[in-house]
Amino acid sequence: MAHYLEIHPENPQLRLIQRAVEIIRNGGIIIYPTDSAYALACHLDDKPALDRIRRIRQLDDKHNFTLVCKDLKQVSNFSKINNDAFRLIKSITPDAFTFILEATKEVPRRLQHPKKKTIGVCIPKNAIAQKLAEELGEPLMTTTLIVPPDTTALSDPYDIRERLDDAVDLIIDGGIVEYRPTTIINCTENTCVIVRQGKGLAPMLN
Repeated sequence: MAHYLEIHPENPQLRLIQRAVEIIRNGGIIIYPTDSAYALACHLDDKPALDRIRRIRQLDDKHNFTLVCKDLKQVSNFSKINNDAFRLIKSITPDAFTFILEATKEVPRRLQHPKKKTIGVCIPKNAIAQKLAEELGEPLMTTTLIVPPDTTALSDPYDIRERLDDAVDLIIDGGIVEYRPTTIINCTENTCVIVRQGKGLAPMLN
């Protein structure tokens, strides 16, 4: 049975955030709210935890995972950012954007795109997600909580608990989060290109 924490969505209680971080560091997987949906997360170096997430979501080894970072400095430690991408990310985050960037050697190969060696990164506005990344001191390995046969993410913590109480180590209740996918921007080429328009309102890109 999973631990269950009700955390304030705007003013997260630090002691509860620290409990969640301890579970992550001890090899656990958590469910927590982001800007666009509830998501699954674990420590980025924890292969057994990642394998559990793959089983929950029934993912193959080609799935693209995302690193949830607290700020641009953390993003730059795990991805290669050119000047244009840096300025863009700085100007529109924190918010519901995922940026596709070339991964650095700090990112385990199993998290990178198998051919392109890229990784998705985001800097969330959601206060709970932000505090988790801040207290952990490194990015959260994350994927949206879409459980087959569903095609959209679970939004109600009550439903999440009913379905996944025995599958994860912690469920964070941050209120209902309606599923609205992030806007994805590919920044691996000379120009940044929107590849999916989602919740984040992106500026005009060249």
